[in-house]
Amino acid sequence: MYPSTPSLFPLLLLISSFLSTPSVSTNQHATKIKNLTQPITNMETHELETLFKIMESMSNDQNWRTTHQNPCQQGSSWPGIECKKSNLDDNFFHVTRLDFGTKPNPTCKKEATFPSLIFQLPNLESVFFIQCFTRTKTKISFQETRVVGSSVLQQLSLRSNPALIGTIPPQILSLKSLQILTLSQNNLLGQIPVEIFSLSSLVHLDLSYNKLTGKIPDQIGNLKNLVDLDLSYNSFTGQIPNTIGQLGTLQKLDLSSNMFTGKIPDTIETLHSLNFLALSNNKLSGNFPKGLVKLQGLQYFLMDDNPMFVTLPKEFSQLQKLQELRLAGSGYSGEIPPGYSRLMNLTTLSLQNNRLTGEIPVGFSGFSHMYHLNLSRNYLAGVVPFNSSFLKRLGRNLDLSGNPGLCLSEANGVHLGVNVCGNKNSTNSITMPLKNKSEAPCGLIRSFFLVCALCTVALYPLLLFV
Repeated sequence: MYPSTPSLFPLLLLISSFLSTPSVSTNQHATKIKNLTQPITNMETHELETLFKIMESMSNDQNWRTTHQNPCQQGSSWPGIECKKSNLDDNFFHVTRLDFGTKPNPTCKKEATFPSLIFQLPNLESVFFIQCFTRTKTKISFQETRVVGSSVLQQLSLRSNPALIGTIPPQILSLKSLQILTLSQNNLLGQIPVEIFSLSSLVHLDLSYNKLTGKIPDQIGNLKNLVDLDLSYNSFTGQIPNTIGQLGTLQKLDLSSNMFTGKIPDTIETLHSLNFLALSNNKLSGNFPKGLVKLQGLQYFLMDDNPMFVTLPKEFSQLQKLQELRLAGSGYSGEIPPGYSRLMNLTTLSLQNNRLTGEIPVGFSGFSHMYHLNLSRNYLAGVVPFNSSFLKRLGRNLDLSGNPGLCLSEANGVHLGVNVCGNKNSTNSITMPLKNKSEAPCGLIRSFFLVCALCTVALYPLLLFV
């Protein structure tokens, strides 16, 4: 019998418990170390990884993964990024805006191409690429696997990217929330996809300074909320569609420097909110719409260099808010309507290189806000009706040259390309016509005989000794 054996069991149990305790604390400590090595972020893992991929493909400014492990952290120094907290109860922040191209925003590397991954950022509202794609040719693209029907993107701006080529993809239709679309100063070509005109939320559409061609589809009238439309400096052809008159909220319309033909559509009279209208450098012709006078909010009307070949319309005199009127080089004829003198808000009036006749309306001297007036290269005649203070105020911004019939009542220190009436001593004087056709020949004959007589008198004594 061994009476002490039962007392060993508690001791063995105590030893076993002591030996097992370190293994538990070691596992907990290892877990803590592992958690410390992972970056603490307030973004969803997938969104954060997508952002890093975009940045790595676009910019070499920094090592974005190491220098900005938590881009949406408050006080983060990541340039060109904005974040907002989700409306959901997930405590996550999401990227809502990205800017690329010019400092202080991230600059784009030479081999940068358009990152279609931006459409995978679920809360992105605005994205800007300014002077970004300058070396490597690239196109606007969408990933086929991405379902962007729920996109919240409101502003897409790609401006001054000479290496951005190709057509505007029809997949742009999927950006249902888009309000501002700016694709200007690139090298885009082809026609405008009709899908753009299904983006009913658009308020600003700028496709200027590209190589776009074709006609403007009638579907443009679907953009009922459009405020600003700029299609200038492309190669659009055909007539301006009548459906342009359905854009009731339009304030700015710029179709200049294209190849539009025909007349200005009569439906333009329904654009009561319009304050800026530019149709310069096209092939428009014919009379202006009779309803032009209904555009009482119009402040800027630019229509230089169109083969209009009509009399200067009187309707402009009723647009009392006009500040700038440019009708140069368009073959206008007839006299300048006296009613133009009532446009007291005018700051710029450009009518040069037409076929205007008659005198400058006296009322033009009352333009108190005028700072640029060009009536050069016409057939205007008579005395310039401007006083010295008006002439000095405009200075070189007043051009009356190329009108042989115009003259100034008195000399002034401003060069206008116009001579002083009847002043032969003036460097700017008009050469006065001879009163009699024989006046010049008779004067020469008298001078000739006078010289001969003097010579005879001088030589007479010498002849006596011969």
